[in-house]
Amino acid sequence: MKFFEDDSPFIIAEMSGNHNQSLEKALKIVDLAAEAGVNALKMQTYTADTITLDSSGEDFFISDPKSLWKGRTLYDLYTEAYTPWEWHKEIFTHAGEKGLKCFSTPFDVTAVEFLEELDCPCYKVASFENTDLPLISAIASTGKPMIVSTGMATISDIDRLLNTAARSGCSDVTLLKCTSCYPAPPSSCNILTIPHMKATFGTRVGISDHTMGIGVSLASIPLGGRVIEKHFTDSRAEGGVDSAFSMEPAEMKMLVEESRTIYEALGQVTYGATEAETSSAKHRRSLYFTRDMKEGEIIQDGDVRSVRPGFGLPTEFIDVVKGRKVTRDVTKGTRVSWDAI
Repeated sequence: MKFFEDDSPFIIAEMSGNHNQSLEKALKIVDLAAEAGVNALKMQTYTADTITLDSSGEDFFISDPKSLWKGRTLYDLYTEAYTPWEWHKEIFTHAGEKGLKCFSTPFDVTAVEFLEELDCPCYKVASFENTDLPLISAIASTGKPMIVSTGMATISDIDRLLNTAARSGCSDVTLLKCTSCYPAPPSSCNILTIPHMKATFGTRVGISDHTMGIGVSLASIPLGGRVIEKHFTDSRAEGGVDSAFSMEPAEMKMLVEESRTIYEALGQVTYGATEAETSSAKHRRSLYFTRDMKEGEIIQDGDVRSVRPGFGLPTEFIDVVKGRKVTRDVTKGTRVSWDAI
């Protein structure tokens, strides 16, 4: 079975570390994602030791005043946020039972090897790893589809990534426009890049959206975006490393429903009445007699008018009709027709 079964919007709920180190909560998030109607649940596969070093040195300390995680070391943050590897199989199985495709973001080669043991059907590459070509090569060598967040990536970065993936055995790559800040202001999203990215690289495209709300995600669909990834939690109020910019169940359900509506509405470039409008044509304006008239009377100003419905002569002929004689008796409300004048 293909990972993407058709061209309709594919919605991914990113659990990340919102389970707060509770397997019960993680499974609840799976249930809620399924109830919201998403297509897939995504995890992250790393440990603090595989993603960083246990160091309190300046380079490993989060000092950005705008960061949600200011004042913490990377090691401390990832110790809290990681999903225990021994949970993965149960989460994968539970997601499958709920009708969700489950996959993950590996952050090093050992994570790729581990996920292969679980027959992970697809791999995600995070923005911060999209220039890690050895990791890209390891993921691509599985032959599975890849979804890549392009946060901070230049055109040449993306080109190198795609070339590396192709050489290593993966030609099925989806590129997601992404702004790597948390939460992301809509003004920084530049989603007009989405159609340009599709035209430039010829891949499936979409968005990894870190903004609050669903507007930016929905706006990506008319631009050609077909994959939407949003962080997901059962409750922002309960906290969690990514909860501040994560979607709650009601919001995710709305995203799913509205994305389907927008996709259905796109259609194709067309003018004239659609099949759905056929019955509405009768409500256009046309010419009708406004009074009873006898055969032979000459039609004067006001004797015919442009009114609804649209069964009479088109209104463009009103000046042609004036001055003509009626060929038979007519009553008020009779359609003007060529055989009546």
